[in-house]
Amino acid sequence: MENVIAKAKTFPVDCNNVDKKLRQILDLTEEETSFHMKQSAFLYQLAVQTMPKGLHCLSMRLLVEYFKSPVHDNEFPLSERYSNPSLQHYVIFSTNVLAASVVINSTAVHARESGNLVFHVLTDGLNYFAMKLWFLRNTYREATVQVLNVENVTLKYHDKEALKRMSLPLEYRVSFHAVNNPPATHLRTEYVSIFSHTHYLLPYIFEKLKRVVVLDDDVVVQQDLSDLWNVDMGGKVNGALQLCSVHLGQLRSFLGKGNFDENSCAWMSGLNVIDLVRWRELDLTKTYWKLGQEVSKGTGSAEAVALSTSLLTFQDLVYPLDGVWALSGLGYDYGIDVQAIKKAKVLHYNGQMKPWLEVGIPKYKQYWKRFLNRDDQFLGECNVNP
Repeated sequence: MENVIAKAKTFPVDCNNVDKKLRQILDLTEEETSFHMKQSAFLYQLAVQTMPKGLHCLSMRLLVEYFKSPVHDNEFPLSERYSNPSLQHYVIFSTNVLAASVVINSTAVHARESGNLVFHVLTDGLNYFAMKLWFLRNTYREATVQVLNVENVTLKYHDKEALKRMSLPLEYRVSFHAVNNPPATHLRTEYVSIFSHTHYLLPYIFEKLKRVVVLDDDVVVQQDLSDLWNVDMGGKVNGALQLCSVHLGQLRSFLGKGNFDENSCAWMSGLNVIDLVRWRELDLTKTYWKLGQEVSKGTGSAEAVALSTSLLTFQDLVYPLDGVWALSGLGYDYGIDVQAIKKAKVLHYNGQMKPWLEVGIPKYKQYWKRFLNRDDQFLGECNVNP
């Protein structure tokens, strides 16, 4: 060993060369890490924003089958139910056949009297016929389902431009520091979902109805919702879950310099009880469009304009629903307590990881998948297995 050590000492070592070599290796490793992180982020966003192959196949098969097979339109004898204010009317805005089906199935399964339920699925022209055939082929106990193409609905409302494109509920990723915490604290992230511009046509689409419950297509119902029809909202228009972890003051960069209570909680779409009579009295649709025009004059983005306009339209007109009605966060929060999930009447998968996507959070998918109609032949043919 001594001879080996002595021999090693005879070879001079240039530490500068070793240092340079190690730094080169470090730089290459950091570049490779950065590349893979960017690639991973890109692929994640691609998975979130792209319709899964199976769902695309399902929509195409339904569309082809609708025009290939004689369809017996049985809506005429049901037309009276569509506008009967004594029934319980649910409205769903969706372009996703499976998602809308799960919402309706889970609601009907838990209803005390499913015969009182009327579901209105509002979709666009591209998905209308696929939706139509799906709900003609499938039944949901004794509930009634109506599919409407928003782009073809005849309205008395003067602004026809609003009908040229159907929009779904909007979802915003909001990050901010917790109040009274130092700047070094990690940002807290929430996903705030709000009404789209199409929601503001509800009083005109359903002229004969007095109250509707609006459900987003990323919710699952776990209990009977009939008590919502007995809630006294005290003159408020929008019965909604409030997100008090987000105050309007924290959204000032979106809301601008308007007059609003900074301590007010933000409200969420997902489960909303809408008093259409009160809405018409206050003409909130006109308020929404006027606010939109005023806010859009600023320098904010289209997303900021939509968020601020929707939140400010219902300023002081939101009736806070009890927290037991819905539990949100299943589309982004891995840490939700299992017992809280079981107790919630409605589960809201707000966030990017929807249950029908491969990137959906696995432990939450089971609550959504149990309401899929796995016996439908098109699901098997298109290999739909979320």
